[in-house]
Amino acid sequence: MGRLLKRDKQGPSDLDISPLIDVVFILLIFFMVSTTFIKDTQLDLERPSASSGTKANTKALRVVLDRTGAVFIDDAPIKPWMVQSRVRDHLRDAQDGTVLIVADRRVVAESLIEVVDQCRLAGADDVGVITDAEGA
Repeated sequence: MGRLLKRDKQGPSDLDISPLIDVVFILLIFFMVSTTFIKDTQLDLERPSASSGTKANTKALRVVLDRTGAVFIDDAPIKPWMVQSRVRDHLRDAQDGTVLIVADRRVVAESLIEVVDQCRLAGADDVGVITDAEGA
């Protein structure tokens, strides 16, 4: 009987893993804060190339124009006639007045010019078209 009581008193040893969990969460928060999540939309685009291209501003509003002429802002499809009001709404809250247009190389020039014109009419300070080198 004494042996049974002795075994019960020993019991399994407890291991406190709460400091380990704290460290894991701190590392997770660190990597989330220090990483930038700038991605183009999941559309299949072939951007045009330019030899004079420079890196694009990461804080600029991106307007996507795919090969069918569909327009997207913040991954949401919009009608071409709505571009001006949506860009104006975004620029009202933004610190930077730059708008970048991510267009497929096979988009009709008239559609691209219409989107650029709508962005300028919305009050964008600078409107540019992203090429392969700039979007990389």
